[in-house]
Amino acid sequence: MYTAKNNPDGKPLRKRKTINFRFGDKHKEYIRACRYCTFNILEGAVRSGKTIDNVFAFAHELMTTPDKFHLATGSTIANAKLNIGDANGFGLEYIFRGQCRWGKYKDNDCLRIRGPYTGGRERIVIFAGGSKADSFKKIRGNSYGMWIATEINLHHDNTIKEAFNRQLAAKRRKIFWDLNPSHPKAPIYTEYIDKYAEKAEKGELKGGFNYQAMTIFDNITITEERLEEIISQYDMASIWYLRDILGKRSIAEGLVYPKLAASITAKDGKFFIKREDVQKMNKRGELLEINVGVDFGGNGSGHAFVATAPTLGYEKLIALASEWHDATDTDPADLARMFLDFVRMILSLYGYITNIYCDSAEQVLIRGLESALVENELGNLRPRDALKRQITDRIFTLTTLTAKDRFLYTEDCETLTSAISMAVWNPKNTELERLDDGTSDIDSLDAFEYSYERDYKKYIKKKTDRRR
Repeated sequence: MYTAKNNPDGKPLRKRKTINFRFGDKHKEYIRACRYCTFNILEGAVRSGKTIDNVFAFAHELMTTPDKFHLATGSTIANAKLNIGDANGFGLEYIFRGQCRWGKYKDNDCLRIRGPYTGGRERIVIFAGGSKADSFKKIRGNSYGMWIATEINLHHDNTIKEAFNRQLAAKRRKIFWDLNPSHPKAPIYTEYIDKYAEKAEKGELKGGFNYQAMTIFDNITITEERLEEIISQYDMASIWYLRDILGKRSIAEGLVYPKLAASITAKDGKFFIKREDVQKMNKRGELLEINVGVDFGGNGSGHAFVATAPTLGYEKLIALASEWHDATDTDPADLARMFLDFVRMILSLYGYITNIYCDSAEQVLIRGLESALVENELGNLRPRDALKRQITDRIFTLTTLTAKDRFLYTEDCETLTSAISMAVWNPKNTELERLDDGTSDIDSLDAFEYSYERDYKKYIKKKTDRRR
């Protein structure tokens, strides 16, 4: 630690107090990688130590960066100053204790840093809020070298875009983001983080991508006693536990299928069955039939196919396979080809299909599928209209099955399980209505429900019989 008598600006330099940083191996790995990467992103549970990692790495870069101005943002300026400036004694003002002071720069709150750590050069960190549509106006006019943001998922997109624009002239451009898990389809993922990850995997993202997901168990500063105390407040089977403790992306509010969604997100296998085990059941004659549901996509939606099978006595419902295809720029010939591929897959795995139920609103498309089946020597399979029962009846059937562990899905149901885990009720309607605003895959849910809705009373009756 530095003990110089004076700062380069002539002001007394107080002797630094030692900050007791303690990082687990996962945190150390992330911090080391920050040296070589432009994009540094930490996502995870509450109390997992995300913000401290980024503050530490950001401070280390401040010591040598050639850029004078840098940006620190939170959902509000108070949030930014609390989590980045203070950070419970681990923030920038403590790391640069005796070498920094709070002040103003062009009407913005800032932390001015100059001392031995920066080689006597002044470095100015501008603090700003970012949650409002007009927050970006506060950070205009400056060019920034690095940008550290806490709770980036609570920043308005205008702020994110403006911050990026302000870094175009940076000599050492770096981004440090942290966030708690959000809705899997939140814009911060679809427009930024997941896009960067995909480009990085393909070798198309320049500058380097450093991403790490943290759980509360990765924070070695939390004692066993405190950890047990925190965990005891949660239902371990709940979405909140998965999000706050395990740091998994999930929807926490208004879930249509909370128990099933929690299991899918946790990947605990409670409702999972291997494809080969279902094939063995099929050979033993334990599957009553195999039905395929088809939902047709329109503008902004997709074509969905789902195959399911009831077991003897309607004891259980097994989802065998699912597919979803973007309907954009697809014509009836494309639809027929995708449908035939799905049908052939089910036939190759299980040997037969009993019924095909399609969205009755699209008679032209249904006739197209029927013709394609005939032309490909599958004329014994005839698409029929789905009954399209009331959605709440269809939903109640699955929740009933789930409550008694009578629903299963195979590894071929990725699109369906994703749709189930993200289905939520419409918060603007006092009646029970599933939200259909493009944020979740309603197409797969409809196709799935078409496959079993005709027998929904048999599944419910089975539950009633077992109570006698």
